[in-house]
Amino acid sequence: IKYPYIHSYKLNLQKTQGINPTTDFAEKMKAMNPIVFLSLVSACLSFHLSMNQKLSRKNFIGAASAGAAGLILNPISSFAEEAAVIEKKPLGPIPTDFGMTKDYYTDAAKVVSHMRYCTSMDKGFENIEQVGKSCRKEMTDFVSYYRRFPNIAGKLSYSNLYTSINVLSGHYTSYGPKFPVPEKRRKRLFQEYNDIEKAIKRQR
Repeated sequence: IKYPYIHSYKLNLQKTQGINPTTDFAEKMKAMNPIVFLSLVSACLSFHLSMNQKLSRKNFIGAASAGAAGLILNPISSFAEEAAVIEKKPLGPIPTDFGMTKDYYTDAAKVVSHMRYCTSMDKGFENIEQVGKSCRKEMTDFVSYYRRFPNIAGKLSYSNLYTSINVLSGHYTSYGPKFPVPEKRRKRLFQEYNDIEKAIKRQR
């Protein structure tokens, strides 16, 4: 790459001092300390890149951050999904204790347990419609009662449970209680149930 200002400088040396810049420079490079030579080359390359770099520093940082985030978050996301699949266990007896006790943490734990049961039910499961309807009513009653209390509505467990209730209720609204929860949505809900149960244990 030829830069006009460097070419003019070479011509000026030849005219005024009788120096051949190309030959003299080559001879000096041969005698130069290797470390100094490498430092000079590095400085030249840095200057060249700064003159011609099309990707701005801001865009470079953004691209690098996005790439790093992808490398970090993808394994975490995959791990979360695998953990959610493991959470699916053989179902026990059909729940019969639907309803509110008016004790928040007791009711929250019970609602999550019933939601997990309903989310785990597959097509052809006995009484899937009846259990789904009972769970849906319980979710509605839970939200209707506890959202009136600001000290409860601000809790982490309540806000996360409220989100999960919306997801499962949305499924029942769209497909009805006879249709099992799709696998992709099931994985998401299992992960949310785990987070809610942790928050309940910590009284949060």
